[in-house]
Amino acid sequence: MIHANVKTDFCAQVKSPSIDSSTFVHPLAAVIGNVILGKNIMVSPTASVRGDEGQPIFVGDDSNIQDGVVIHALETELDGKPVEKNLFEVNGKKYAVYIGKRVSLAHQVQIHGPSVVMDNTFVGMKVLVFKSFVGNNCVIEPAAVVMGVKIPDGRYVEAGAVIRKQADADNLPVITDDYPMKEMNKGVIHVNVSLAREYLKMKIK
Repeated sequence: MIHANVKTDFCAQVKSPSIDSSTFVHPLAAVIGNVILGKNIMVSPTASVRGDEGQPIFVGDDSNIQDGVVIHALETELDGKPVEKNLFEVNGKKYAVYIGKRVSLAHQVQIHGPSVVMDNTFVGMKVLVFKSFVGNNCVIEPAAVVMGVKIPDGRYVEAGAVIRKQADADNLPVITDDYPMKEMNKGVIHVNVSLAREYLKMKIK
């Protein structure tokens, strides 16, 4: 389901999603409102990308939004004025949620804005990211919680960990050549880009 948002006192403009023609949104997924989806993205069944409260929501090229993923955000305006605390700036533009290029959001991930996940990052199953900035080339292992912190580039969060203090985020382990999940995201990206391309050929309705 792809459709515009409704006009409210926290969202004055009605916008429909902007979706590149190379991106596949499954009919059982929902993409609503001020959402920008780049190229070669796979949006799987039961995913929800909802730019009707906090907005815009941006997802970069070659990323994937797997089954049961929720991307949503706190309000970014009220009575026509921006709510700056609920916005992140990336490359000179402000977003409620920004997902970079070649990012994998695995099954049942929740990315709740204001949040950023930068390029080449793998976010494992049932992870929650809220009010946080996750750097490039990171791995968030399954069932972790990342809340109110900035994670530096090239770090990983262990499965089930709760990261709520910046000192803990700064001390996260660095991804090295012997880290078991170092190359995992490449395979996940390959699979999902291929799935998007082939499902588009089927013209599923």
